[in-house]
Amino acid sequence: MTTDGRIPASSASSVSSARGRPASPAASSISATALTKSYGDKAVLEGIDLEIPAGSVFALLGPNGAGKTTTVQILSTLIPADGGSARVAGHDVEREADAVRKAIGVTGQFSAVDNLLTAEENLMLMADLNHLRRREGRRRAEELLRRFDLTEASRKAVITFSGGMRRKLDLAMTLVGEPQVIFLDEPTTGLDPRSRRTMWEIIRSLVADHGVTIFLTTQYLEEADQLADRIAVLDGGRIVAEGTAEELKRYAPGGRIRLRFADAGRLAAAAALFEYATVDAEALWLEIPGDNSVVTVRAVLDALDNASVQAESLVVETAGLDDAFLQLTGEGAR
Repeated sequence: MTTDGRIPASSASSVSSARGRPASPAASSISATALTKSYGDKAVLEGIDLEIPAGSVFALLGPNGAGKTTTVQILSTLIPADGGSARVAGHDVEREADAVRKAIGVTGQFSAVDNLLTAEENLMLMADLNHLRRREGRRRAEELLRRFDLTEASRKAVITFSGGMRRKLDLAMTLVGEPQVIFLDEPTTGLDPRSRRTMWEIIRSLVADHGVTIFLTTQYLEEADQLADRIAVLDGGRIVAEGTAEELKRYAPGGRIRLRFADAGRLAAAAALFEYATVDAEALWLEIPGDNSVVTVRAVLDALDNASVQAESLVVETAGLDDAFLQLTGEGAR
């Protein structure tokens, strides 16, 4: 582990991908060195480094205002960096911006579809913008409508679509030009759980079936845990940790054992047995720091048995990515 908390690339290369694909020294699809960006006196990025293999999913996490969207905007050539350098799909984002734009797709937090057009018309418009011949554009539109399960709604105005349908169409429009790299800036914001999981399946298929590189920013830690091969945590303009989901979880304190009791008397008796336990008197829960090993759970139950205190239920909770996030950012880091 480096002094800034990041897991070195050399050690990470020997670890299997969090999604089950073995890590390999694949060519970098996105790389950045010492990127900086300020707005007036406010430094948003203070020298971040990235190295993202082709055909992988990379997630950038961070609190609101940490610089996630600014990073996406720089890498997708929407705004210039103040310092540092970056390459996307083999092209310098500053000197070869046109080549970068031809190789990427971008889906932002808010849908970019035209509400007054149909789904098919939106896709054909993107085909025209990508300079596809009419026949090729229609073929791509039909293919994408099938892939995103939008064929039946293809002739309906987008204004009638649900949020999930709009986000699927938005991503489909991004794919018209068959990009090598796709930037997804909080793509499932506002979606219900079912629509979010549908988007996850689509993202997985883009990588597995088409070898696309995905750069994902998200506020949903479960989303990063489910999708990303590697995750970086951005806070205060710097990347404070990077690794697989499992590697990042090691930054969090150990898990906890939660016991629920039938009444306040039993709760108080149990609380007296464990020095570092936390009591929720209203819910009658007792939370004890500890791991999920059989030895630890047995020790807790033995202590209760010896004191003749009976618990109603027991839940073992391991440290999750949300625990690691809280530990690495904001007040947790300080």
